[in-house]
Amino acid sequence: MSRSRASHVSASALAMAQDAVAQAVQLGLKASTIGDAASAEALARLTRQSDEIRNEQTAKLLARSIHAMQNRDFAKGEKLALKALERDETLGVAWHVLGIAREKIGDFAGSMRCYEAALKLLPDHGPVAGDLGRLAYRMDMPELAAQFFIHYVQARPGDLEGVNNLACALRDLNRCSEAIDVLRPVIQENPEQPLLWNTLGTVMCSLGDAQTAVTFFDEALRLAPTFGKGYHNRAYAKIDMGDVAGALVDCDLAMGFPDNAEDLATMAFGRSTILLALGRLKEGWETYEGRFSKELTEAPRFTIDAPRWEPGMNLAGKHLMICAEQGLGDEVMFANMMPDVIEALGPDGRLSLAVERRLIPLFQRSFPQARITPHKTVSYEGRVYRGAPEIEDWSDIDLWTPMASLLRQFRSSIEAFPRRPRYMTADPARVAHWRRELEGAPAGPKVGLLWKSAKLNGERARQFSPFSQWRAVLETPGITFVNLQYGDCAEEIALAKAEFGVDIWQPPGIDLKQDLDDVAALCCAMDLVVGFSNATINLAGACGAPIWLLGGAAAWPRLGQTDFYPWYPQTRCFITPDFKDWSPTMEEIGLALKTQFPA
Repeated sequence: MSRSRASHVSASALAMAQDAVAQAVQLGLKASTIGDAASAEALARLTRQSDEIRNEQTAKLLARSIHAMQNRDFAKGEKLALKALERDETLGVAWHVLGIAREKIGDFAGSMRCYEAALKLLPDHGPVAGDLGRLAYRMDMPELAAQFFIHYVQARPGDLEGVNNLACALRDLNRCSEAIDVLRPVIQENPEQPLLWNTLGTVMCSLGDAQTAVTFFDEALRLAPTFGKGYHNRAYAKIDMGDVAGALVDCDLAMGFPDNAEDLATMAFGRSTILLALGRLKEGWETYEGRFSKELTEAPRFTIDAPRWEPGMNLAGKHLMICAEQGLGDEVMFANMMPDVIEALGPDGRLSLAVERRLIPLFQRSFPQARITPHKTVSYEGRVYRGAPEIEDWSDIDLWTPMASLLRQFRSSIEAFPRRPRYMTADPARVAHWRRELEGAPAGPKVGLLWKSAKLNGERARQFSPFSQWRAVLETPGITFVNLQYGDCAEEIALAKAEFGVDIWQPPGIDLKQDLDDVAALCCAMDLVVGFSNATINLAGACGAPIWLLGGAAAWPRLGQTDFYPWYPQTRCFITPDFKDWSPTMEEIGLALKTQFPA
């Protein structure tokens, strides 16, 4: 790449990035940091530091520890580093070596404690801060990671690894303008670095500006045609633009150039959702099993003592245990299959079902044939474990399965989705209660609103409109809007009053985050529920409430459909072609409300 060509791309592209910050809400797309605490360069640096240790025996122990790690024997490296620390616990370099060894053997909590000890003892904080930042980022603590990366960059101004990693953490905190400010001068000085263009592309995806993101990914791939992460990220930008077929092409290219086994597993799982978005359900659900790959750090490990069910196994007369998985909304959505599973088990079969504790009353009422228990999820040393601790006797359980794995057998085509009005049952007494309460609200049709998710990190936030763009909906005359949004939403409710002159009615005596059985009943008392896909709208849909669902151009749960939402057939979908600007979609909903509920 010529210097003049690089300067031209840098100036115009960065100008687009700056404009996007001013125009768009800070949204996000997850991507990884770079660097390795046990790289050859890092271990060579530690060897030089160990050579400076005055005590000969301690120096030899630490040198042997580092040598073991150079040979990828991290368990031996840990033991030798511990022996060095037994001789001198004030040795910062030994704490650093021990931290690296423990990180590599999977003891993330222990590793972090060692790194923190090294940070207090070593005069040069940069390398330790970088290792701590990457570990915190890996453990899904971007706020902490950003603090350490700032420390690292201050110690090493302009360092490409540090700048890239800090930008990634800021992006995942939705601090996108800061991420661009960090990247801009370094890209201008190093326009030949594909990694930085790629990271800037992910920031633009976070801002909902997929078109500009593709420009940056194109540049990264022009500079490095075998850059797997560039193809992977460009695939997701194309999904945001509705180009699912193009995304599949890029995903297949990405899988030809993975940096490591974890990258390949991530790409393979991403490919499954692309297949689902194309409506290729049989293939998509098969590859969706990649969510359990042992190469994925965030993949759950199930602590369940029973044989695993596989498609084709006869369920008639069996005792099947199902463990719900992923987020709360997914537990509700995937329960779409439960009536079919109960039918397959037959009159002599039995079902045990572990779900999120707050969902137990709703599941018990909806599936009285099943034994409903809570599952429990714990994080330990960077890994996630899920089990059903209240099931003490597993001897009479014939088979078990994660809930979504059943999709391979029960939802292998669009035609396999029944058009049931509902598959879960809200409490009739509470539905009646809420209808009475709503009579005391201002006159007019009652429309429940949902505008965000509990987790709006980099990967998810871009899929939600900023609340300020709800004006066209909220100003619809004659409608009483009801708050169904869980979490802290006082700011948005105040904005609706101050800016739009709209009072969003607050349902009394309900915790919208915790009282999920009552939330389901409240939704069923509404004339309509409008919002983005989150836990509450899934509850509403499963219980048969009329819902209008907002989403992106190629959201995979639509399974390639445009006029039919397979999970909840009563749903009307409003699809935005551009995450950067939700205004046209909101205007469309406003007009639809006026048609549905003429004043």
